[in-house]
Amino acid sequence: MNDTKPVWRGYDREALDAQYNNRKRFPNYTGHFDAWQRWSRETRAAIPGHLDCAFGTSPVERLDIFPAAAPGAPIYVFIHGGYWYSLDKDDYSYVAEGMRPHGFATAVNNFGLAPDWDMDAIVAQNRAAIAWLWRNAAAHGGDPSRIYVAGHSAGGHLAAMLLATDWPAYAADLPPGIVTGACSIGGIFDLEPIRRCYLNDTLHLTDAQVAAHSPLKQSYPVSAPLLLVVAADESPEFHRQSAEMAEFWRGLGYPVDSVVPEGLDHFDVVNQLRDPDCGLVRLQLDHMARCFSL
Repeated sequence: MNDTKPVWRGYDREALDAQYNNRKRFPNYTGHFDAWQRWSRETRAAIPGHLDCAFGTSPVERLDIFPAAAPGAPIYVFIHGGYWYSLDKDDYSYVAEGMRPHGFATAVNNFGLAPDWDMDAIVAQNRAAIAWLWRNAAAHGGDPSRIYVAGHSAGGHLAAMLLATDWPAYAADLPPGIVTGACSIGGIFDLEPIRRCYLNDTLHLTDAQVAAHSPLKQSYPVSAPLLLVVAADESPEFHRQSAEMAEFWRGLGYPVDSVVPEGLDHFDVVNQLRDPDCGLVRLQLDHMARCFSL
């Protein structure tokens, strides 16, 4: 007999699993993964890049930088999704195609994946990647004062956690506000339902990690603009997550924009990021212009 006892906001375990099981909800996800890999191979062949730059000692602690045509460029950092247990930076090189024509350098970073790496380590690795990028941006043609972070799904969660970072406390040489703004695409901001659903069979989140790494439970030392994008064809829980984050950000008095692209789902919402003229690229360009002018 199935256990129908509610485990989260009226959802029993089966119903909660369905809210977050995007691979089951959108079974054509493998086609998207294949396309991202193919497009990214084409990008790495077409655009000069500094690949596998080490920001830590582990082999997983690497990032790729695709410089802009001119030095001193603003930097667009993209953090991959995959629910913290799958995918790789090599699947998302293609996002550089959308940003380079607009004069942006693009960085795509890696991090360790669950279950081999826990959420403490994953968040720490993303912070280390940004610290390294700030310190080394100029040597790779980028402007360390104009770093913008975007992420998809789990990457959207990690982008928000970077905004929560007290950078001078993290390292004495770092200034506050390294990340000037962020875009979270289909992001997760409350890890408690993740701890209570099937995903925790892989992630092994603890109560302490939920508290330490849920963006909705953090303090934010610097006011930074936040752009929240959640595709129309997402589950109610994904829409709730973004709506609550928008309300939270407004409560801080910080600038926030929420956008719901019609006709798209959790996976295909990022498919057009290789197109410099697509709506999502244009939306982020407008947002970055505001971030860099503050």
